[in-house]
Order: sequence, then structure tokens, then C-alpha cells
Amino acid sequence: MKLAWLVPVVLIAAGCPAPNHRHDLRLRSLPGSSPEARSLAFFQSLGVALVPGHRVELVENGYIFDAIEEEILAARTSIHITSYIWRPGEPSDRLVRALAARRPGVACRVLVDPLGSVNFEAVRPALAASGCDARYFRPIQGDFAALDAVRLRARSHRKLVVRDGEVGITGGWGIWKSWMGNAQSAEYWRDMNIRVEGPAVREMQVAFAQNWQEAGGDFLPATDFPEPRYAGDARAGFVASTDNRFLSDARRMTLLTIAAARERLWIANSYFIPSDAISDMLLEKVKQGVDVRVIVPGRHHDVAPVHAAQRASYARLLEGGVRIWEYELSMMHSKTMLVDDSLSVVGSTNMDPLALTTLEECSVVVEDAALAAQLAASFEKDLKHSREIHWSGWKRRGLLQKLGERLPWFIGNYL
Repeated sequence: MKLAWLVPVVLIAAGCPAPNHRHDLRLRSLPGSSPEARSLAFFQSLGVALVPGHRVELVENGYIFDAIEEEILAARTSIHITSYIWRPGEPSDRLVRALAARRPGVACRVLVDPLGSVNFEAVRPALAASGCDARYFRPIQGDFAALDAVRLRARSHRKLVVRDGEVGITGGWGIWKSWMGNAQSAEYWRDMNIRVEGPAVREMQVAFAQNWQEAGGDFLPATDFPEPRYAGDARAGFVASTDNRFLSDARRMTLLTIAAARERLWIANSYFIPSDAISDMLLEKVKQGVDVRVIVPGRHHDVAPVHAAQRASYARLLEGGVRIWEYELSMMHSKTMLVDDSLSVVGSTNMDPLALTTLEECSVVVEDAALAAQLAASFEKDLKHSREIHWSGWKRRGLLQKLGERLPWFIGNYL
């Protein structure tokens, strides 16, 4: 009779640390801090090396639609767009007009997720009239209540634009009114995106092609996969994650990025519900002397249960020295990580169980001091519009909540 299952129980009972959970990487640090060492670590875990030859550019808030329109109009062979959210109205109308005005002969393929793209059927006729092939990823048929819960969770949360196989855009954006403006008020969300030129765009095209095939689309032509060209000095890699209930690439990427931090780890994430392994690593980084900061949404949150779960994670992290801010101007929808002075992550990947387990997600990992400095400046700007949550106040808040829960019982017994 095999008794392997007893090993973790015995170790814990004996006061010894348990071995790594088989579904997580509980890394203390990467084997080295040089760009080459980080690249090798990412390649070993994800099959994604951080290779040189990229030009990268941050695109914030509503400027994302300027960037997408520019790529549509610049396309010579193809324009591919996938989005979790594409809903009628502005800015959809703007992008439809741009697609209709693209150069003759440019193939247009659009892929949306039906769960997030409410009323996309109102957009499809105009796309079809302009020659765009628009499809749903994993169509949902019948009553939502009668659908299998696993299929409902297995959605595509990716946001991708790929032009000619040479330029790619990803980030947190959706094609809807919330992403217009410049986060100046509650109606206009705060978000971060990245435009990339260089070898990693080939992998962005592959990610689109795989989802496109599943939606019934044909193989893309060879012209959509040009030979990678040198576009700049930044090292970069593209991480596409798909459903894996044990250890997805999104989870691996998140844990590797945290493990890489030696001086600074700044996280902005819109759906921040860290797993035990992620929380353990954040606390370990504080013990190592790393400056760990997290910006999350504050009073403007689009999913109340997620906001509650986010706040439920605070106590342990705050007590252990992680600094947490809540963004106050609008819904903070960014998904970024900044490590030390050179490593950045920008994409669609949230830090919640769905994103790290079942959703189709994607992010660009960049090794570049200039981009890191820009992301740091943006993070510091957001701190000015955020409220820091302090452990002392949060602890008092928790005690008052517990008192409030017990007060009716106490009064009833006293009377």
C-alpha cells in the first residue's frame, strides 16, 4: 500500500515545511538577474525566451483606439483582431469605419468571445459589408442557466491586434465606451496596453491562428508569418495561456515574474485574488527586502463579488509588509507587473483563479530599461490617485466588523 499522501501531513505535523504543491511553483528567486538568466528561466518554464530585436511602446487608456486604427489603416496584407469585449456604439463604430477604409486586398479576421461581447450581432453586418470575416470563439447556445459551468468558464479573455504579422497590440482594453477617454472620471476606465514590433509578434499571430482554427477558420497564409525582423533593442517574449487546471502558462508567468524580483516588484491588477502560492511568494519577497507594492481597484469596481474577494486577501499581505493601494478615480483595469529596473509584463492576464486556470489569456514580457522607466512613472502617477490601505487601520476595521457581527447576540443576552 502506497503512503505517499502521508508525507505532506507528517512534515507539517513535525513543523517542517511541506514540499512544493504539485500545482504551483513556489520559487524563492530565479537563478540569476541578468537578462540572459531571466530569458533562460522563462524559456525552461514556458518555452518562451526573451529575445532581442523589439521595439515596444506603452499605450494608455483611450489612446488604444488611436493605435488600433493606425494599424488597420497601415495594414498591407492582413489585420486580425480578437477581443473579449466588443459591443456596439463608440468606439466600435470608429473601428468599423477604419476597417471599411483599409487598403484593398487586406484580409480582415475578427474573433470575439460571446460572453463578453454583448449584442455583437448588431456589429457583424457592418463588418461583413466591409469584407471582414467575424466569428465567435466557442459560441454559446441556449439558456445560460442550462449551460455547463466548465464551458462557461472556458472563455477567451485575450485582447490582440496583429497587423501583417509584424506589429502586435495587447493589454486590458475592450471595444466599448468604458475604454474611451483618459480615466478622468468614473465612466472612463484606467488601463494599460502595449504595442510591439519584432520577433514576438510571430507568436502573437500563432495565438490568434490557434483560436481562429477552433472557431472554424482556415489556416492563415504564409504571408501572415513573415520572417522576424530586427525592430529595436528590447528583449521580449509573448506568453499565451490556455485552460490548465493544474499549472497554466499564465500561472507560471506570474510566479516566475515575482521570483525574478530582487529590489522592486510593483503590480497593478484589476482582479486581484492571489492564490496561496502567490501570496506566499509576495510575502517572501518582502522578507528578502524587495519593495512590494500593489494597486487594485477601489470604490469603482465592475464586479462586486470580485471586489469583496480582493479585499479578503488584504489582511495577510498587509501584516506581512506588502503595500496595497486602491485606485480612486475610476475602475482600474490594468494588468501589469514591474520588476527592478528592467523587467515589465503587460497584457490581459488578471491575478485571479479564472485567469490563472481556465481562461485564454496573453501577456508580453519585456526586458528593457526604458519601458520599465515609463511603466514606473505611470505607476507612480496612479499612486497619486490612490488611497493606501494601512495594516493598522485594516486590522481595526476587521475587529469592528467582528464586533458588529456579535453585537446583536451580546445585546440579546444582556437584556
